[in-house]
Amino acid sequence: MLAVSNLIALLLQSLAARLGIAAGTDLARASRDHYSRPVAVALWLLAEIAIVACDLAEVIGSAVALELLFGIPMVWGALITGFDVLLILVLQHYGAGRIEAVVTALVLTIGACFAFELFLARPDWGQVASGFVPRIDAPSLYLAIGILRATVMPHNLYLHSALVSTRAIGATTEAKREALRYNRVDTLIALNIAFFVNAGILVLAAAFHSRGMAVSELAQAHELLAPLLGTGAASVAFAAALLAAGQSSTITGTLAGQVVMEGFLNMRLRPVWRRLITRALAIVPAVAVLATRGRDGVLPLLVFSQVALSLQLPFAVIPLVRFAGDRGILGELAAPAWMRRLAWAAAVFIVALNAWLVVQTPAGQAGWAAVMIAVSSGALLVWIGIAPLRRRTAKTQLISLDTALA
Repeated sequence: MLAVSNLIALLLQSLAARLGIAAGTDLARASRDHYSRPVAVALWLLAEIAIVACDLAEVIGSAVALELLFGIPMVWGALITGFDVLLILVLQHYGAGRIEAVVTALVLTIGACFAFELFLARPDWGQVASGFVPRIDAPSLYLAIGILRATVMPHNLYLHSALVSTRAIGATTEAKREALRYNRVDTLIALNIAFFVNAGILVLAAAFHSRGMAVSELAQAHELLAPLLGTGAASVAFAAALLAAGQSSTITGTLAGQVVMEGFLNMRLRPVWRRLITRALAIVPAVAVLATRGRDGVLPLLVFSQVALSLQLPFAVIPLVRFAGDRGILGELAAPAWMRRLAWAAAVFIVALNAWLVVQTPAGQAGWAAVMIAVSSGALLVWIGIAPLRRRTAKTQLISLDTALA
């Protein structure tokens, strides 16, 4: 499932890059331009929920890591994560390339930590290879949804389409085609690194399982790594990887919040305020839960964040597939027929998994409010998939260009 999710992420990130390079716009701005205002506002609210949900998980992860490494209480650790706003402001001053370099360094740090732990764990690689044999049942399907939503992040689609549109690309069709080719290589390398990191996490989790250890919390994994692998360095590496993961994800989540707000609402705020708002929406509920429930509140927050990400994903994927395959928006650089078919198959697969997740929720736990939200979300999903796209006139394009230059 991790391999399938990685392939889906590669396909969708390529479509996001195609939208940014060929049309010179990002997914949020395109949604505002080509859907009616009520639909665009609904998509904006869903995107904001997804960003806050993801950021919430990373704030919790960073807080746990700071406690494991330095003994800092989790409430204070969550508050400390707010200061990475200053890091983002400094990095953005030097351009998107510097931000990407820092995130890459953090991801490589995570990979190095888990590679060290896998070396100590000495897994049975034959058993690891058998994990690529397709097999599915009800319990593993729920886990598969979790892997998918942890691999294909909806806010990354908004961010990626915006980042590529900021690069210096020639105006000719051939220059854009060349940029698309380079982006495919870049995306392939980045996602393959992410795949091996995620695979390492799964294999390490299997090391616990194969030794009869049940692990349900991050702190518990940290405590059991030393006796499992025979060295305290494994626990330190785990906490360091957790902290690096939190920082890399909060950077991308905060930047995605900026892209989503500007794209959907055409709202321009001072950079520091944009970032503070995005971070506060995640830090405030995290601190509130940690202060009242402590470690007992960590798992419910993480589960909530993952469910929110999963349910929001189709609302980013379907508009992306429609825009990237529309010749009226991308011209001759629109996605070819084979890519559109694969993208729609991926979208249907994602929607089907989410529908299964909703159906499996016990009726007693859902309540009327949850049922109404599910029905209205389903109606919105159908509408954004079939509604005619608005076409921008030359006057509208000039107004948008003037706004961007301003």
